[in-house]
Amino acid sequence: MTRTSRPEPSPKASTHVTPVNSSANEHASNHSGKAEPSGKSPEKPSATDRVLNTIEKVGNKLPEPFTLFLLLFLITAVISTVMAWSGAQVQVPGSDEVRPIHGFFTKEGLAWFTVNLGKNYVGFPPLVYVLPIILAVGIAERSGMLSALIRRLFGSANKTVLPYAVGLIGVSASLIADPAFIVIPPLAAMVFKAAGRHPVAGLLGGFASVGAGYATSILPGSLDALFAGITNSVMEALPSLETNEVTVMSNYWFNIASASILGFIAGLIIDKVLEPRLNKLSVPTEVAAGEDAPDLDRDGKEITAELTAEEKRGLTATLWATLLLTVVGTVAVLVPGSPWRNEEGTFLPDSPLMQSTVFIVVLYFVVMGLVYGKAAGTVKKVTDVTEMMGSSIKEMTGFLVLAFILGQFIALFNWSGIGTWTAVKGAEALESAGIGGFGAIIAFVILASCLNLLIISGSALWTLMAAVFVPMFALLGFDPAFIQAAYRVGDSATQIITPLNPYIIVILTQLRRYEPKAGIGTLMSRLIVFTVVFWMFWLVLLFIWYQFDLPLGPGASIMLAS
Repeated sequence: MTRTSRPEPSPKASTHVTPVNSSANEHASNHSGKAEPSGKSPEKPSATDRVLNTIEKVGNKLPEPFTLFLLLFLITAVISTVMAWSGAQVQVPGSDEVRPIHGFFTKEGLAWFTVNLGKNYVGFPPLVYVLPIILAVGIAERSGMLSALIRRLFGSANKTVLPYAVGLIGVSASLIADPAFIVIPPLAAMVFKAAGRHPVAGLLGGFASVGAGYATSILPGSLDALFAGITNSVMEALPSLETNEVTVMSNYWFNIASASILGFIAGLIIDKVLEPRLNKLSVPTEVAAGEDAPDLDRDGKEITAELTAEEKRGLTATLWATLLLTVVGTVAVLVPGSPWRNEEGTFLPDSPLMQSTVFIVVLYFVVMGLVYGKAAGTVKKVTDVTEMMGSSIKEMTGFLVLAFILGQFIALFNWSGIGTWTAVKGAEALESAGIGGFGAIIAFVILASCLNLLIISGSALWTLMAAVFVPMFALLGFDPAFIQAAYRVGDSATQIITPLNPYIIVILTQLRRYEPKAGIGTLMSRLIVFTVVFWMFWLVLLFIWYQFDLPLGPGASIMLAS
């Protein structure tokens, strides 16, 4: 059934955090926006505060997201048309094919747009992930399962470790690919709320950790296999060079160090920068009136850390159901001839199992939500489930509207060839600069970071850049595995500050549950610190590996054997 929305607060109502355990009392401080009486003069903003405030003000002066992407669509349409009329074209390195730039305001472009309007919307990639997972999470959340589970796990936990746990989990979440952007942030918000900390810190910190550390993980996954396959394919152009084959494990030692240290850094930023700033700005810790409130029970009362008998019974049933599902699923994929194996009988570099992350996430959330609901008495009939799913979709209507114009813009950007043209021209400029040593690596990382603002797909961008830079750096003596590791740095750090990241809209929608007037500038001012710190530290880590010639992974080094 649909959870009760938070009632409209009275004029005197406070937006203080209500801690669920005694250890969280100090976090129940002033969030009402009213200045505490004090004889002291107002604290002077620091240089960092002034910079971030400026970013927020400038960013929020941008049009609201729908208008912004409509303008970007029109600008791209005009630029593509001018380039098409001028005869602009691009040849992808490693290919004999010369691709012309397609113009929107041409006979071909107008026909393409009218034919593909619906496909551009329905085919918008994030919809594939967002909608099924939102439906499943809706069941798990509104049945009360997520709230009970998080309160059971974290209600009495040491709240000081939470930011670091969120950071570590976030930077390692690329293991499940794009679904991490949807699953991790709201769960982190609930965890923070249960511990008496600021839920928005968990929400934004979780998103920043997932995005800024996207290309690294403690465990190897499909992304590692994808990158390795692209790297090996371009090295075939230089058969005279003796190089080790790049495998899923070629960046493993570097990834472990990256994920571990960056996870700690992410937690430190959440704990020492993001959350204090949210408190200073008096950002509400409760969802706005009329919004679905996961911290309220069905009667509209604040949920506490203490679980009821029904909740305990529901969690016990959920635990056994999850264990059974895991055992059955493991057996199903490991048996010989499993339909989730590839033609070689394995799972990497690609297989139906690696392509089923959405299904797996959805399956677990649905099973856990339904089993809990039946045991706890919150799910009694099928209509309860459909109402839960419907309510979860209602929360995402803003995203679904924005997805329409965003899908059109991204489709035009890709179809026109502007992104490919930009990447190739940037690569040519770097190649002709004649920079050597680690300076060339820095320039490469900077270029990858800049191009990532335009081409969000990590595999698509690596396909373009690897074709130029892997052979080029191999001729300079660099192992392809090292260039792949450097690309990870540039590709990930700027992921969370580009408006072209479709999941920016998802997180903005979730943020507006607490701050209805939050804009793109609001997000940028709170996320950019993750980008800057991650980028700088990651580059330092890359330099350490380079300077001391450390192994990147089994059989992978910095330089090729002479």
